[in-house]
Amino acid sequence: MNEKPILKHRRRRRIVRRIVTLVIVLAILAGIGWYGYGMLKQEYTVTYDGYTATIGSISNALNFSGSLQLIDSASYAASASTTVRKVYVEAGQDVTEGENLVRLSNGETIKAEFDGRVNSLSVEEGDEVANGDALVQVADFTHMKVSFRVDEYDISDVAVGQACTVTATATEKTFQSEIASIDYISSAGGSVAYYTAVAYVDVDEGIYPGMQATVTIPQEEAENVVILKMDALSFDETNSAYVYMYNDAGELEEVNVEVGVSNGNYVEIVSGVNEGDEVYVEAQTEVSASGLSGLLSGLFGGQQMNAPQAGGNMGRGGEFGSDMPGGFDPSSMGSKPERNYSGGGNP
Repeated sequence: MNEKPILKHRRRRRIVRRIVTLVIVLAILAGIGWYGYGMLKQEYTVTYDGYTATIGSISNALNFSGSLQLIDSASYAASASTTVRKVYVEAGQDVTEGENLVRLSNGETIKAEFDGRVNSLSVEEGDEVANGDALVQVADFTHMKVSFRVDEYDISDVAVGQACTVTATATEKTFQSEIASIDYISSAGGSVAYYTAVAYVDVDEGIYPGMQATVTIPQEEAENVVILKMDALSFDETNSAYVYMYNDAGELEEVNVEVGVSNGNYVEIVSGVNEGDEVYVEAQTEVSASGLSGLLSGLFGGQQMNAPQAGGNMGRGGEFGSDMPGGFDPSSMGSKPERNYSGGGNP
């Protein structure tokens, strides 16, 4: 009896069974996938914050931290062993250049080298002093300087002769000055190079060396322009700014805007938005699913936008500037400058 046809028949049956089994498994997996897709397909809701464009003034500046230092200070000492014959001044007394301070028995007279104040007096008349003993110290507390560090990213924006203001941190007193010098040989600062700039300043009573100070260098400024809070802007993949506004059909659409001066809190709108325009920004997306299903629902689910009614205001943005007079300066609200860098007085 020939067994070959029988063996071939059995092989075909096994192959058919395997194909049928595979088809059934794929059908089951497809059904599970479709069911899972249906379960994961969830709606999500987008809410918006509203803002109102207004007219105002805006400016920005570079800010650096440093410390106040003396320019003129001199300590006088005895040049030989002798006796103090005459003391002409007392501690805290203001003196002028050339004024007598102390006279010694060996005929030496100590005179002030500049206008200033007697900071310390170490002797009295009749005291015996040896060579090198301290006699009197004079310092000029009226004219000081502040040294501050500028990193490599901002050094191109700082130049000798630039106007600046120096504000004493402790007293909040502000004094006008200008950049007097810049040392372009960088100091060690890790991966960033720092350069030392100096400004001289005439200060009031109560300002002393060692006090911390902020040096502010004004940059851009725009007056009586359309401004918006930075939070009102959105940005696309090319970093171009846009806002959402209602079109004539009563639907929200993206509107490209050109921005100008910014202080990090508010921004000038050069074009795209006018005074009084209502603009919106996506505030929050609420998804009903969670975990993996939340992710998939964001990919596959239908979007339900909970947009405000045209002409209305809603959300935490509020109506910035809607009741503000023209010329309102946002910086008066305590907004921070765009950049702040700190550096020691002696880098």
